[in-house]
Amino acid sequence: MSRPPFTPTVAALPKLVPFVGPEAMERARGRPFRARLGANESVFGPSPLAVAAMREAAGENWKYSDPESYELRAVIAAYHEVPVECVVVGEGIDGLLGLTCSLFLTPGSPVVTTDGAYPTFNFHVLAHGGKVHAVPMRAFREDVPRLIETAKTVCAPLIYVSNPNSPMGTWWTAGDIAAFIAELPPETLLVLDEAYCDTAPEPTSPAIDVSNPQIIRYRTFSKAYGLAGARIGYAVGERSTIEAFDKVRNHYGINRVGQLGAYAALRDQDYLKGAVAQIAASRNRIRAIAEANGLSSLPSAASFVAVDCGADGAFASRVLTGLLDRDVFVRKPVAKGLEHFIRISCGQDEDLALFAGALSDVLASVHA
Repeated sequence: MSRPPFTPTVAALPKLVPFVGPEAMERARGRPFRARLGANESVFGPSPLAVAAMREAAGENWKYSDPESYELRAVIAAYHEVPVECVVVGEGIDGLLGLTCSLFLTPGSPVVTTDGAYPTFNFHVLAHGGKVHAVPMRAFREDVPRLIETAKTVCAPLIYVSNPNSPMGTWWTAGDIAAFIAELPPETLLVLDEAYCDTAPEPTSPAIDVSNPQIIRYRTFSKAYGLAGARIGYAVGERSTIEAFDKVRNHYGINRVGQLGAYAALRDQDYLKGAVAQIAASRNRIRAIAEANGLSSLPSAASFVAVDCGADGAFASRVLTGLLDRDVFVRKPVAKGLEHFIRISCGQDEDLALFAGALSDVLASVHA
């Protein structure tokens, strides 16, 4: 007996997991991490109003979710002062990126992104048969002018930009992004991933313009809102573009508990402000810990800090391994030019105390 063959696109893909989850690492290690500082989750958690809404919703989880996510879309639309038809909800930004590729890519389509930027986008591009054109970072941030020039050269239908950037935490200002949008080549769509916009200084995000069909803005409840496990993200854009998502999305792919939790979280902006303040304080402490150990770090607008280990990628990998061995989960970039950094997510005081102790111990060990 045999099954039908995979499509040529799938058959040609290597086995790829964009991120190895901490749970898989814990299974392999045979013990849990004491500090979980690698996945850019908000350990400060969601709004108590969101928790209460989800707890109440759990008893009615026998119901399917609203396939239109109408109430959630309506509150998002009101928040951004756009029509509800200009908002689509998806399974986090990751799910929406995959749907975007479904809408705009055919086998061989060129797509422009940054070498070392969020790798899951590349995963979706390749799965849809697209060809990735990766531009190196410049000064540890995405070189958007060169991305645009590359898109013009290869006639790319999509350009991916994350602002603030993952994994470095660097950013462009709102004025910069607006100027870049004005320079987009015709028939090119800017995929603007703003997962970390809530933790960024003002002004980082330009005003949303749903009359422009050349840009889609992607937001999430996974970061500052503390709802990573709910898997709720959304995109805002020109109406006909957003409505096309209905042709390809999984209409029952959003869980009802997550819908209601995100609805309550968005309405509790006071809690969000407090969480963002805690994230900013945590960033400052991570930078101080790095400095106390003779290391430097990049200014960050995200919920993590990129710390320069001061040598090459092999040295940074030893630091990373040492931290993991000491039960502190962190990650590191792997792209050329970025590999000498490690990346630490913001955490509670007790998490960062464990990180500080482990880092001092690891550096003493690897230097020895």
